[in-house]
Amino acid sequence: MNKYELTVVLNAKLEDEERAAEIEKVTGYITRFGGAVTNIDEWGKKRLAYEIQKMKEGFYYFIKFDGESNTPNELEQNIRIMESVIRYLCVRQEA
Repeated sequence: MNKYELTVVLNAKLEDEERAAEIEKVTGYITRFGGAVTNIDEWGKKRLAYEIQKMKEGFYYFIKFDGESNTPNELEQNIRIMESVIRYLCVRQEA
């Protein structure tokens, strides 16, 4: 299994419950595609480097997980269509 880090930026207009549900959905995708979440780090609301979809702020989450080599591809296909996700990036951690 490889180690990965997923960065997700959510819409700043979401309420706490909605943000929790969206992150739960993302972690559900990770486990569905054969991964195991090891850590979720919430950085909170931060200013974006540039305006995206007329938004200047977003909620940042860093999720570390272990998974097979196909897990990031499957995960990104599902995250891409989530409306509340402004940006995402999944990278493999060096061992």
